[in-house]
Amino acid sequence: MASVILYPAIDLKGGSVVRLKEGDMERATVYGRDPGQQARAFAEIGFSWVHVVDLDGAFAGASVNAAAVDAILDAVELPVQLGGGIRDMKAVEAWLNRGVRRVILGTAAVRNPDFVKQAAKAHPGRVAVGIDARDGRVAVQGWAEVSDMTALDLARRFEDAGVAAIIYTDIARDGLLKGLNLESTRELAAAVTIPVIASGGLADIEDVRRLLAPENAAIAGAITGRALYDGRLDGREALAFVKAAGAA
Repeated sequence: MASVILYPAIDLKGGSVVRLKEGDMERATVYGRDPGQQARAFAEIGFSWVHVVDLDGAFAGASVNAAAVDAILDAVELPVQLGGGIRDMKAVEAWLNRGVRRVILGTAAVRNPDFVKQAAKAHPGRVAVGIDARDGRVAVQGWAEVSDMTALDLARRFEDAGVAAIIYTDIARDGLLKGLNLESTRELAAAVTIPVIASGGLADIEDVRRLLAPENAAIAGAITGRALYDGRLDGREALAFVKAAGAA
């Protein structure tokens, strides 16, 4: 359990820190106007990574909130994983050169898998695949379009590609505090050798407890957003719980 990582999320829309409900851009709650300060707050709590998504970029197909991401990179020394609108090698290399530790490729994984494999080979350990699913089917283009591909089919496509991680999001739970979809995440993690990170719905410390249960040992970590912002999850308590479970 020592390897389980909790990733606090900073979702960017119009330069602000927001959280969406079920990936709907019209259902955004603004939590702050200073992404750099938010990253510093997470660093002070003791988180070891920051998960950042350029929501506008995911819809546009190119980075939109670059200034906000730069502010985060300037504010903290924590490793940052970034997704949203990264669709070609030029964008991958630009962000890695700017200090992003790991880029997340989602839409590109469905539409241009060869590019994702090339990126993973060129940058070992620094390319993750984002699999966002609605009712088991993969959604792309900022979750605006649902494909015919299943999450498991997509994950298996990259089994031997050198991908650092898969971030599996249950869109139906995202931002709604319904609890992580650990069953589907567990099934995915058991089917591939790539580390799988759960995303969407983490609500409170009970979700962290469930994540750390023995049957979920294959899950590498989880992303938490609204629960932290709304005060439903105490970051320090959650990290202490993870640490204690790892020591045990």
